[in-house]
Amino acid sequence: MTSLRKVVRGFLAASLALAGALPLAGQAQTPTAQVPILLTSCGQSPGPERVKFFLNRLGLQHEFLAQATAEDLVAAQSAGHPYKTLIVVTGASLKGMGAAGVSMPQELARTAALLAEAKKQGITVVGAHVEGMARRAQGAAPGDNSDEQSIDAVMPLSTFLIVRTDGDEDQRFTRISQEKRIPLLLFEKNMEMGDLLGRVFGK
Repeated sequence: MTSLRKVVRGFLAASLALAGALPLAGQAQTPTAQVPILLTSCGQSPGPERVKFFLNRLGLQHEFLAQATAEDLVAAQSAGHPYKTLIVVTGASLKGMGAAGVSMPQELARTAALLAEAKKQGITVVGAHVEGMARRAQGAAPGDNSDEQSIDAVMPLSTFLIVRTDGDEDQRFTRISQEKRIPLLLFEKNMEMGDLLGRVFGK
């Protein structure tokens, strides 16, 4: 073996050893959160049910209130068991809001008050978009931008974001993350959401 080959092989071996010692990209920066969790929606889409499935599977202490309010946070704090994390799933469903008897302006007002109280209490806020591009304005009826309104109401005010990769095809969430300096955690398949939540909550 020539001296040059020895040097190259030595360099490659050292590089591989170093790579093996380092955490995978993104994992070192994965933010953490604590239970108990309050899970809610901004827009009454089915998305929270997907998150709820994995919270149950991981055995994470949580409560799901589709129309959680600031008063719910205050009540929990007053009772001596305040929520540590608030997960707000964005994405609007006209059918869901119709069934709940609320309008988009009402959803936005409720969410604004909820986030303000969470900030006041120092609660970690996770902005989530888990239904991909199907739950974006690109797939909505002409003139309906309620999905984007829910994103604007939640994501820029979150501690960190959890987003399904195909929902960020237009870099919508990437821009928010970069402009607001908010960590963005991406997952590709629905089942990967559970792994991501497990890392966030130390499971």
